[in-house]
Amino acid sequence: MGFSIRLNEEERMLADSYAKLHAMSLGEAFKRALFEKIEDEYDIRVAEEAHADYVKSGKKSEPIENLWQELDL
Repeated sequence: MGFSIRLNEEERMLADSYAKLHAMSLGEAFKRALFEKIEDEYDIRVAEEAHADYVKSGKKSEPIENLWQELDL
């Protein structure tokens, strides 16, 4: 599946420079950037949901020293 994107001259120069810097095609640079952004936003959403679940559970965190003591470290 292909698609096109319109860039002004400044955006095109920046995108070309990024692609050259990383030795990849312009298409590959956009593809990587898109999927990295998607993965980052997904990770943030999952973390926010996990944190909300933790808060709802009423559990309390403990100092890491307690774990070390428990593991005899």
